[in-house]
Amino acid sequence: MNHTEFSPVEQAFSALSGVEKMSARIPYIITGDFPSLGLFTSLRFLEWVSGNPEGVISLPTGKTPEYFIKNTHHILENWNREEIRQLLGRYGLGSLRKPDLRGLQFVQIDEFYPISPAQHNSFHNYVTEYYIRGFGLDPGRALLINAEEIPLPGGRHYSEVFPGSAIDLSLRYRESRSADEEVRKASIFAIDNWCSEYEAKIREKGGIGFFLGGIGPDGHIAFNTRGSDLWSTTRLTQTNFETQAVAAGDLGGIEISRNRLVITIGLGTITYNPDAVAIIFAAGEAKAEVVKSALESEINTVYPATVLQRLPNARFYLTEGAASRLSDSVERYYKTGEWTRRKTERAVIDLCTKLDKYGHNLTIDELRADPWCSLIPDLGEQTVPGVVSAIMDKLQKGMKRDENQVIYHTGPHHDDIMLGIMPYTNRQLRTATNDIHFAVMTSGFTAVTNHFLISALEDTLEMLEKGEIQMILYPDFFKKGYAFKWDKDVYHFLDNVARQNEYEKRRGLCHRIVRSAVVIWETEDRFELRKVLKNVVNTLKESYDGSKNPPDIQKLKGMLREFEEELVWAYYGVPVKNVHHLRLGFYKGEIFTENPEKNRDMLPILQQLREIKPTIISLALDPEGSGPDTHYKVLQAIAGAVQEWSREADLSQLRILGYRNVWYRFHPADADLLVPVSLNSLAVLEKSFAESYLSQVHASFPSFEYDGPFSELTRKTWVKQLKQIQLLLGKNFFYENNNALIRATHGLLYIKEMNVDEFTGIARSLKKLSEGTEA
Repeated sequence: MNHTEFSPVEQAFSALSGVEKMSARIPYIITGDFPSLGLFTSLRFLEWVSGNPEGVISLPTGKTPEYFIKNTHHILENWNREEIRQLLGRYGLGSLRKPDLRGLQFVQIDEFYPISPAQHNSFHNYVTEYYIRGFGLDPGRALLINAEEIPLPGGRHYSEVFPGSAIDLSLRYRESRSADEEVRKASIFAIDNWCSEYEAKIREKGGIGFFLGGIGPDGHIAFNTRGSDLWSTTRLTQTNFETQAVAAGDLGGIEISRNRLVITIGLGTITYNPDAVAIIFAAGEAKAEVVKSALESEINTVYPATVLQRLPNARFYLTEGAASRLSDSVERYYKTGEWTRRKTERAVIDLCTKLDKYGHNLTIDELRADPWCSLIPDLGEQTVPGVVSAIMDKLQKGMKRDENQVIYHTGPHHDDIMLGIMPYTNRQLRTATNDIHFAVMTSGFTAVTNHFLISALEDTLEMLEKGEIQMILYPDFFKKGYAFKWDKDVYHFLDNVARQNEYEKRRGLCHRIVRSAVVIWETEDRFELRKVLKNVVNTLKESYDGSKNPPDIQKLKGMLREFEEELVWAYYGVPVKNVHHLRLGFYKGEIFTENPEKNRDMLPILQQLREIKPTIISLALDPEGSGPDTHYKVLQAIAGAVQEWSREADLSQLRILGYRNVWYRFHPADADLLVPVSLNSLAVLEKSFAESYLSQVHASFPSFEYDGPFSELTRKTWVKQLKQIQLLLGKNFFYENNNALIRATHGLLYIKEMNVDEFTGIARSLKKLSEGTEA
């Protein structure tokens, strides 16, 4: 496409991307990273507003808009400063006058129903906080979705009509069976009427002029999930599992989001104004497949975002990861820059997958007919054997025993290390000469539901009443005794895993709750302890699902997650002192986590590196924030610490191992170690996950890819990765192999190995990202 069709801001960012060829059905622009994606959308928004000071806008909720919102605030607040003038000039806006946002007409895109607008996890609250107040918009010119203001028959409140917030939409089509159902049926039609009026108000304004939205894991825009009518309007509707899984974090668990309906503008609403600027932005490889479907498919109900093909001014703004599956991106990967062995490996492995054919059966004609394999230099009969040999070398590296090493495994959250590399850690732990440490960087309290904590606290109170937590009777327990024998709680619990004694396992958990409560609230005796625990139960019962807990309850939830992490590694005899809980301060349970700070977040990691002096460090390598943004921000902090440590010590022999888990995966060409996973390893993974991560067994916050615990999704991932390599090497390579470990292989995990120079290169890039500049 001709770039002159782009606005000045778009032309500037498009030029930076270096993309020459664009064959997608909707124009797209690629940015280098997540923060610059936010800067780009911010500048494009301000550019549009300057020409449409009373225009109709719809802006997104969630975590993706973080840098869009922050950059917009920063630019407007510092408009006349030299750095901002230079920034605007760099992106074609040097002559732009400061836009006045007060005349804009805001339209809320969607909302859960029912939900109180006062709840911090309502989209109404988000819009009010970050856009109406945050951008200084006029609330009188805004169309908002407020469940309290949607009239129901007889002036009833939604809590009266829909107990438990459950709504049966089949009442639209069937007869009522009771007086209560008659009221509910009438209420559903009242909501439908309200939605029609909302739609009419949008159209009276001429439709939406500037739409900015994300794209869901199923390809949804707004809450128009897969299968939505391409001409749909504002409506009350159900969602699908993928959307419910993403919403679980907002609503306090899949148990809530599975039954909560939504009000959303429709695909017809978004495209009603033919001159609308409609932008979808996406970051990370986790979105790559759905982005490809949206941009390269014909208009189709299976891919809702394809409807934007109707709009000449529709655009996709993408990070490199989100764009990586596009046909154009694949072509650029292979046709630009020097040819590398990784390109050869990727091309051959992908051809095996595409043809569903074993590597030894690939013919030279098939290689030449493939657009990417045909580019391999010196393509010939030895090409596939060369790739086979390279992959076998990676398997050998994955099986190599680590001995006499000091190993520092890190995870952004509890369970990340397990889900990322547990079979690898298992083998390291079997070697007595290794000194192994596990460090979890954040408290992880958001993964513990109120329901789980209430149940555990009620059990604790009952056991206290029965005198079954005897340690509180020791005379010095509340002064100093509580601080000893934390390992005993772990051993007691696992001893009763072996005995299959559920009650005693629960008692072990309650012991840890008591110790944690004494630490947090500094209780002086058992009477005060009971009072505190009862108050916590009452507070939680009075809270809505998904609410932000007070800091002391956040800490209690986090300490329960820490207990879970200690249980996992205690399976292998790792003592509590070797499981480190850093609780980095940027993690506070806010919608947008703060950026890491040197003194608060980087220095604690640096101090541990100085003390432990690891020879191997593992970390979750997610530089684009494909998974939770915590992954990305923890990586920033670790990168900064390693960079600082490299100035103090000789790290030429330090090995840095990057892993990925259920959120984001390596291609085998990009991995350096392929680690065999046996049925025994899979069994240990699932058993230890179920027995240790007590708060996660019921998968309250699942992946959109799988309706179940993360351990089961990890198993499926490792098994799928083995199949990828089996196609290249042949199944017989595994079952006929002389090596027993390879014969026992029924899954594979992929690891990328870096030296300090390679990793500090990432560190420099991430430092630029944290400063909001382009990398």
